[in-house]
Amino acid sequence: MHIAINASADLPIYRQIMRQIEEAILGGRLNPGDRLKSHRELSEELVVAPLTVKKSYDELEALGYIETQRGRGTFVCAEPPGRSKSDKRRRVEDAARAMLAQAESAGMGIEEVVEILRQVNAGQK
Repeated sequence: MHIAINASADLPIYRQIMRQIEEAILGGRLNPGDRLKSHRELSEELVVAPLTVKKSYDELEALGYIETQRGRGTFVCAEPPGRSKSDKRRRVEDAARAMLAQAESAGMGIEEVVEILRQVNAGQK
């Protein structure tokens, strides 16, 4: 799994790492039981402090996405949160709210947003 960070982004680096791992788990690119790189390995790859990656892992573990097994490594939990149908719907609803707020600030109506969604969907086929 590739993680890309942007040091000039508003989101702190540890949150960028968290978000990308969470999205990979929820999107099925990381599956239950998959081993993650150690925080040292990932910190070297991303050229960030090991404690930055450790903070990401600690928070993901507290949220129930990953688990650390002493002496073995860090793995995706067998039952990570957010995989139920209601969790998936909530995430899409949250994204829709954010998209509508952005469209409103750009002076666009819902009809324009729906047309954009149709165009994007047609381009993905």
